[in-house]
Amino acid sequence: MTIPSLAAATYIDAERDLNQLVDSLRAERRIACDTESNSLHAYRGRTCLIQLSTPDRDVLIDPLRIADISALGLVFADPGIEKIFHAAEYDLICLKRDYDFDVRPVFDTMAAARVCGYTRIGLGNMLEELLGVRHSKKHQTADWAQRPLPPSHRQYAQMDTHYLLPLRDILYGELQRAGRLEEVFEYFADVTAFEVKPQEFDPEGFWALCRPKDLNPRQAAVLRELYILRDELAQHYDQPSHMLIANKALLKLATTSPRGPRQLFGVSGLPPWLVRQNGGEISQAISHGNKSLAPPQPPHRVTIPQAIADRYSALHTWRKGVALSRGVESDVILSKGSMWAIARRKPASVDDLDCIPGLGPWRRATYGADLVSVVNGQGR
Repeated sequence: MTIPSLAAATYIDAERDLNQLVDSLRAERRIACDTESNSLHAYRGRTCLIQLSTPDRDVLIDPLRIADISALGLVFADPGIEKIFHAAEYDLICLKRDYDFDVRPVFDTMAAARVCGYTRIGLGNMLEELLGVRHSKKHQTADWAQRPLPPSHRQYAQMDTHYLLPLRDILYGELQRAGRLEEVFEYFADVTAFEVKPQEFDPEGFWALCRPKDLNPRQAAVLRELYILRDELAQHYDQPSHMLIANKALLKLATTSPRGPRQLFGVSGLPPWLVRQNGGEISQAISHGNKSLAPPQPPHRVTIPQAIADRYSALHTWRKGVALSRGVESDVILSKGSMWAIARRKPASVDDLDCIPGLGPWRRATYGADLVSVVNGQGR
């Protein structure tokens, strides 16, 4: 097993150097890509580092030090340059959310590995199994907003892209020999389709922490007040709200309503330092909740008609069988969203499968007849 010693990556933290880099990258046909963010350490996470590798060099781009990185968008959007990621979705979300970058085309080595039937698909596992390279993930949860970035963090980040190009080539070869290139590129379209959800606080989101029947009206009102206060404190301390005060702590406070700051000490998931700093505000929120009207119940879930549920169940059974015969995970065959769409539409023919999300030309040609048979009670 190889523990690599790489030449230091080029660190870019000035706009002039970034523009020069972009000029050179436009001549590349393939670029390995990754990002690091501080989502585990901040109220609103942001992209803190962008890693790129070509066959000749590794580059670390510091978007916290460069006021304008928009020039990099030309590279990400260039249809003539393949961008290779491992588990692309979150990176693509960050690049779109923070910089409005559209990234295409994408080759996702984790998705490719899933189509090939690999089960240990983390980057460290893939590098070890296919390239004999050891890559420790000990800095995976680091605070990537810290500056200066320690040398160990730089090398870790560099490793995330340095071997992606040869890893891509190995997986591409396996897919080509298995006749699965058309399938994998259709699967890439699935795993890279995402929606950037607005980062807005919903005061009614407290219902997600519990089942409505588990709380009486007074407890629900207290939980809502605490939920709102937690968000305000998380913004103030720039910490993720669920890590500042654990969900279980909010529920404990809502169901027990301790009186006064002193009774807050010892509640699991509520840091003592926060009680010392903001215990009075927490107690006031509990008191206010006890005097407030009960919040309205969340909307009831829409009941799914039994016929649709039965068709979905039949599709689920079919998918499991196909996945077992292929030696892959079930969602490689078809996503749950696609199965629900098919169950609701109840297609009478393969042509009726057009426009179903996640059913591209390859899946329609390969599975279409079976899908129609399954939802019409003639499953094969």
